[in-house]
Amino acid sequence: MRDIDLKTLRLFVTVCEHQNIARAAQESHIEPSAISKRIAQLETALGVPLLSRSRRGVEPTPAGIALLEHARSVLFTMERIASDVAAFGGGLKGRVSICASASAIAEALLDDIASFMREPANQNIKVDVEERLSHDLVRQLREGVASIGVCWDSVDLRGLQHRAYRRDRLGLAVPADHPFAGRRSVSFEESLAFEHVGLPPATAVHTMLQRAAAQAGNTMSYRVIVSSFDAAFRVVAAGLGISVVPLEVAGTYRQALGIEAIPLSDDFAERRFVVCFRDFAALQPPAQRLVEHLEARAAPRLAS
Repeated sequence: MRDIDLKTLRLFVTVCEHQNIARAAQESHIEPSAISKRIAQLETALGVPLLSRSRRGVEPTPAGIALLEHARSVLFTMERIASDVAAFGGGLKGRVSICASASAIAEALLDDIASFMREPANQNIKVDVEERLSHDLVRQLREGVASIGVCWDSVDLRGLQHRAYRRDRLGLAVPADHPFAGRRSVSFEESLAFEHVGLPPATAVHTMLQRAAAQAGNTMSYRVIVSSFDAAFRVVAAGLGISVVPLEVAGTYRQALGIEAIPLSDDFAERRFVVCFRDFAALQPPAQRLVEHLEARAAPRLAS
């Protein structure tokens, strides 16, 4: 049997999808007679009929159904080969959708993505970044709405693959005249004696702090609930409460707002972030390249 060419396989798949040779010819910009001739030659080469013809159109025979499955697999593989090889030529193009938690976005993620996009080999790759709550982010990855997610590794990652990303350290943001000001560290349990400024209940950090308070046999008292770290720092600066925040984010507010950020001494204060996805092998080459870049940017440990 002579080799089967890819164009004939592609035309055969199109005919099966439309169940009509004329419509397949119109979509493929080729004469119907040319498609019929190619399929007839394919049937001769394989020694079996592949299409059953009727007044309503055509449909694959049992042999045609078997060929259709293999044809789709072959065409998919050839497309992946072309994409993967093109990646080595620096001409990779595409769009990557990434969902990330507020903490990841507020810290180093945007800088890491910017450094990725500045590389000449990635100049034709576009990246869409959306902020999501951690549990929504994981759900969207499982449903295939987003390609990549970046979040705290404490969330339920079942059904997803992940790679290590950066780490951060939680601390306590306090006004400059607060009793904790000047301390080198403070425990979360000590902070429960004061009113807090917190993020919404649906966030992962809110859930974690509630659990930590319960383990300490206490509860948290919230003076204000805000929607972002920026708002939390401003409320703290106004003297309305204290707030558990990432120390890396706090650095930009210390001098501007006249607040202090004191490291928490608790074990849970050191957080690990991950880059997660359904299946690395199934990601498009631009997304794979971004995952590898973020993994390479991971810091083994951030200074407290």
